Amino acid sequence: MTEMAPSMRIELTVNGNRRALDVPVHHTLLDVLRDDLELTGTKECCLVGECGACTVSMDGRIVDSCLVLAVEADGSAVVTVEGLSRDGRLSPLQQAFLDSGAAQCGFCIPGQLMAADDLLSRNPHPTVAEVHEGLAGNLCRCGGYQQITEAVLATAEDTGR
Repeated sequence: MTEMAPSMRIELTVNGNRRALDVPVHHTLLDVLRDDLELTGTKECCLVGECGACTVSMDGRIVDSCLVLAVEADGSAVVTVEGLSRDGRLSPLQQAFLDSGAAQCGFCIPGQLMAADDLLSRNPHPTVAEVHEGLAGNLCRCGGYQQITEAVLATAEDTGR
């Protein structure tokens, strides 16, 4: 007979919606977002915090959701890539990624978008070097770094953000 893993009740606000759920104590925030809340925009890739595909905003700072236990996020406000759009419309940053051809295979794009959104919230007019530094923790296996950089800079130019 197998024992059930201990669970804990957590509450968090995800993309503006308050959620309460019981989660196994060993599950990551990534597990909860994808499996329990069915927010599959956040991607599972390396599971060791090296690639950035699972980047989300937690309490106003970006984190690799594969490295955060869900119980550590109890009481937090989390924004995923799905939370960047408003009223069913893509954000200017998301649209710029599409317009510039930055969304190639799409696997890294949610993390890239979250890191870029964070960068632009802190620095609305970044230089190319600042964009590269701001997105340094996010790997693109397709090599679309130029298009990603162009999308971030276009967003900064068009919206001041």
